Amino acid sequence: MHILLVHQNFAAIDEPGGTRHHEMARYLTHLGHRVTVITSPVSYLTGTAEKRQSHWIERQEQDGATILRAYTYPALHRSFIHRVLSFSSFMVSSFFAGVQVKEVDLVWGTSPPIFQGLSAWALARLKKAPFLFEVRDLWPAFAVQVGVLRQPILIRASEWLERFLYRQAERVIVNSPGFIRHVETHGARRVELVPNGADLSMFDPQADGADFCKEHGLQGKFIALYAGAHGMSNDLGVLLEAAALLKEYSHIAIVLLGDGKEKAALQRQAGEMGLNNLYFIPPIPKTKMGPALAAADACIAILKPIPLYATVYPNKVFDYMAAGRPVILAIEGVIREVIEQAGAGIPVPPGNPQAIAEAILSLAQELHTGQEMGNNGRQYLQDHFNRPALAKRLSEVFQDALYAAPMRK
Repeated sequence: MHILLVHQNFAAIDEPGGTRHHEMARYLTHLGHRVTVITSPVSYLTGTAEKRQSHWIERQEQDGATILRAYTYPALHRSFIHRVLSFSSFMVSSFFAGVQVKEVDLVWGTSPPIFQGLSAWALARLKKAPFLFEVRDLWPAFAVQVGVLRQPILIRASEWLERFLYRQAERVIVNSPGFIRHVETHGARRVELVPNGADLSMFDPQADGADFCKEHGLQGKFIALYAGAHGMSNDLGVLLEAAALLKEYSHIAIVLLGDGKEKAALQRQAGEMGLNNLYFIPPIPKTKMGPALAAADACIAILKPIPLYATVYPNKVFDYMAAGRPVILAIEGVIREVIEQAGAGIPVPPGNPQAIAEAILSLAQELHTGQEMGNNGRQYLQDHFNRPALAKRLSEVFQDALYAAPMRK
């Protein structure tokens, strides 16, 4: 089967950012499928392009998949208007890139950003192929609750597009059980759950993180690590407040690894607060994440305390579990259920720096407890969220959709 994926925020395994789709594409090719990905040259995490493109569409082969990078307006993080321009430009360029891809059996769209879903649907219609729509976040509902999307006209237009894409899709794929009710009540005809997870082979709980610690001046520290985006939704100001509460414990370091449009403001705030126990580290490719997590003694997942975030399965939590590290979880809902069932960490109320500081301190004082939680999490992930098994499940969804769809060619 030739699968065409349209995904502006696709990150290759050797790039910073979420690599779920590259990992899935790699496994799908191992299962005998052909995968073509249309993506942007601009990193969603950093907002910049790694190199300047000489052509509107550039092609590369990686891990058995063909990756087409279509021109995208580069000012992704400058403002809301520039962000919309970036999304819109990719919507157009990805369609024209997709027109050139031949012998496509199935088109896989994904959201957010939701605009690229329209490109995927149009390409599926053009190529008379089934259209599958993957929902990674409940957009625009998340954007409305966070306050990013406020204009009533844009909200109504976005909600119309959301319902349209759900109705048009042969299957709507969700990566969290918390999304199922929403997509069903908004028009999805058939919903399939293929949850987020992690590849155990990419992480070694027994690995030595000494080189990472030496590189960043963290020798002899108890490291509480946050790895991921530094954006509005991530509520990292709360971690700065937690760091302030732990300033007297010189052996404890809170490390923020990653990038995003809020990072500069967070760095200024940390300087004003005199947080010598807080470390900012630039983003690293997924291929280097294993040593970074090996250096950590505990890992932090945090989101703003808004109701809809109780529906999410954050990728980083599964990476933490795969690395065998205890999770300090400041997120309510379905992901908390996973951590509690696995015995893999300490859930704390979102938006509560005191609770986060107490959780970090308790794990720093009882290292064996954290080690036990980490072992529990890795075993639970092996049993329920291992990437190869999830890729096989995704392949089955694709094959079922292909053979069940009406004959169009």
